[in-house]
Amino acid sequence: MRIITGKYKGRHFDIPRSFKARPTTDFAKENIFNVLGAYVDFDGAEALDLFSGTGSITLELLSRGCAHVVSVELDRDHHRFIQQCMQKLQGADNVQCIRGDVFRFLKSCKHQFDFIFADPPYALKELPQVPDLVLGTKNDEGEARSSLLKPDGIFVFEHGKDHDFSQHPRFVEHRQYGSVNFTLFR
Repeated sequence: MRIITGKYKGRHFDIPRSFKARPTTDFAKENIFNVLGAYVDFDGAEALDLFSGTGSITLELLSRGCAHVVSVELDRDHHRFIQQCMQKLQGADNVQCIRGDVFRFLKSCKHQFDFIFADPPYALKELPQVPDLVLGTKNDEGEARSSLLKPDGIFVFEHGKDHDFSQHPRFVEHRQYGSVNFTLFR
């Protein structure tokens, strides 16, 4: 796993072979971050990385100058790996690694972010509900709730080809790089 650009550009982290998580490919990550340059200034931004997996996106966000990054990952080994990566980046004390269920986090979080990235397992049965939970359209009981995204913020949702969010009221655009699909929301 490699950091594409920023102050930690080129740093590599070896992912244990036992991991179930698949990091976003360097090709897809580089391309989506190029697109995001038109939407968000990462320098000083507050960011949220949901379903962090290997921490690849969290590392990229820190490298690009985010003031604060919250990383949420349920798996114990993946969470520990992300923390170890942060320790290797001396001075990266502006990250909060939370080991917990993303859906519980979404219910309890009251903070808003400039940038949110979510990369759930593609087979997750609740995957289609994630945009509404993040954007505040509704909670999982169908009740209205406030958005975790600041008014000018951007939410990037990584998912498989089987899902189409183009009819969502907050849809901005869709990008596909190989088998990786990103949908952007505002």
